[in-house]
Amino acid sequence: MINWQAISKELEHKLGKDGVIKRKEELLTYECDGLTSYRQRPALVVLPRNTEEVATVVKLCHERGISWVARGAGTGLSGGALPVEECVLIVTARMKQIIKLDVENQLVVVQPGVINNWVTQAVSGAGFYYAPDPSSQIICSIGGNVAENSGGVHCLKYGVTTNHVLGLKLVIPDGSIVDVGGVLPEVPGYDLTGLFVGSEGTLGIATEITLRILKTPESICVLLADFNSVEAAGRSVAEIINAGIIPAGMEIMDNLSINAVEDVVATGCYPRDAAAILLVELDGSEVEVGSNKQRVAAICTQNGARSITRANDAETRLKLWKGRKAAFAAAGKISPNYFVQDGVIPRTQLVQVLEEINALSQEYGYRIANVFHAGDGNLHPLILYDHKIPGAWERVEELGGEILKLCVKVGGSISGEHGIGADKKCYMSDMFSEADLETMQYIRTVFNPDGLANPGKIFPTPRTCGEGARKQIPGVPLF
Repeated sequence: MINWQAISKELEHKLGKDGVIKRKEELLTYECDGLTSYRQRPALVVLPRNTEEVATVVKLCHERGISWVARGAGTGLSGGALPVEECVLIVTARMKQIIKLDVENQLVVVQPGVINNWVTQAVSGAGFYYAPDPSSQIICSIGGNVAENSGGVHCLKYGVTTNHVLGLKLVIPDGSIVDVGGVLPEVPGYDLTGLFVGSEGTLGIATEITLRILKTPESICVLLADFNSVEAAGRSVAEIINAGIIPAGMEIMDNLSINAVEDVVATGCYPRDAAAILLVELDGSEVEVGSNKQRVAAICTQNGARSITRANDAETRLKLWKGRKAAFAAAGKISPNYFVQDGVIPRTQLVQVLEEINALSQEYGYRIANVFHAGDGNLHPLILYDHKIPGAWERVEELGGEILKLCVKVGGSISGEHGIGADKKCYMSDMFSEADLETMQYIRTVFNPDGLANPGKIFPTPRTCGEGARKQIPGVPLF
């Protein structure tokens, strides 16, 4: 039995009274992340300011056998920061310093609580930017992006978070402080930086993060093409890539999403009667962009685009992207609740998969708004429902699972950027063999032998996933 009163006093002594949250009504704020259907109140919440304070908390948990979960801004959509019963929630919101700007070497060192968009703001005056840009970039934190290996609209050309992290200062589950990676793109030894990015808080907490920044392109152009069918937009995506053009980003929104966005954001740019719109951003030299925008426009026209809007100036480009960035939030306008899934498929399967998702929508009786990173096949179907209707959540969760299984069936993945967390762990065995999962568990137990760091996430267990879960691996604890 944990004496939480004594633990909270000890933590207050180390972090200060304002660094510990223990009142039940205040703890309610932290009982879920962006996946609000799963809730669990933590026993305590701590708000460290630096690496040493994080290490102090983790070491205390290690010595007392207390589970802990790391949380950034709480915008994750897979339950990765969902507290577990009788745990300490370590919130990095006060760790928001930009420690170092080194424009000459194209790097920035930040604490995990720094908001994604702040990085670009800090370096834009020198002509640089930070490429990974999740739709929640104005509120999501770098620490959470690292934990989930977040992407964004520019991941097609520039990659996801792991492609932009050079080094990390970590607090591992016994409270030790270690450094991995560095300031160079390549360092000798195992790629522990790559291993940690996307580990969802199961291997430790990143307390300082060295990021690679990029030079702002000479020229940028955004094209918006609208179509009478989602399939035509999908064909355009495949043909653009087949033509050897690699846009910075390509996004598709269907009619349901278009109208939700226009109701909320009122961009005035998205035709309400379009079955789908395709956003294509091109960047590079002026000559390259000038040539490619003509080629992209021609491909879209050949596939039946009704009209094409071109935006070269920053203000108009921002206006075209504004609706896409607000798509998830806008879904709240047309439905009391929605469940966002995150799967990946080969681009060649786009038309087929969208047809099958529509069939699943009809079968289950729930509308699905489709918004996705079309260039890399990262789907974000939003299943619309009303949580107040008995049994609705269970049916929606089942429908989401069928979409994930469909992605795997066509050669894709159950996650592109949102992570596995608590939401998708029961589908890991649909994608990975027993040997695959066993290997992952061995890695986890090296860093986290007692299973105290973010237990119950990523991997299926018989208790939470029933008979469909993999059997326990001898000598490897199921967390």
